[in-house]
Amino acid sequence: MQPPAGSQVSRVPAQRTPSEQLPPAPATPAPQPPRRRTRTVLTVVAGVLALLCLGGIATAVVWYNRASTPDRSTPDVVVANYIQSFLADRNDARASEFVCQSDLDLDALRLLRDDLVGREVRYSAKISTSWEGFAVQEQGDSANVEVDLILSAFVDGISQSDRQRWRFETRHEDGWRVCKAERS
Repeated sequence: MQPPAGSQVSRVPAQRTPSEQLPPAPATPAPQPPRRRTRTVLTVVAGVLALLCLGGIATAVVWYNRASTPDRSTPDVVVANYIQSFLADRNDARASEFVCQSDLDLDALRLLRDDLVGREVRYSAKISTSWEGFAVQEQGDSANVEVDLILSAFVDGISQSDRQRWRFETRHEDGWRVCKAERS
């Protein structure tokens, strides 16, 4: 439509609203959510590693307990372990793990060890202890174990040994334990 002749038309640009003034902004893509597959894989891997670590710790604890628990499974085994600890290694703390809680009579074996230590000092020689010939007589929760102790030394170029038969009384108290020792 044209304005009538003779009328003045103002050429003022039409007012636009602010939203009409600017061209529309390009739409930015929404940020993509993290990939669920990666998160799932990482969660599964972390879970498996945690289970492996826990299994490794449990295995280590079991192995440690087996290694540190003294073997008191049978009367002859406890006697051998006691002789090794008390006479050969002379380790009273370790030997105490193999003895009865009460009614102990191990004085004869202590006298033997004291005699061996005295002889080692007097003759400047190491006396070694070994054992063999176990004979076990088991009666319920108690057992007698007879064994030959072999005491050997090398003095002034001469090898000497002494074989002694000993009897050990053992009792089953949370595993077998040595209660008495006497020379047969």
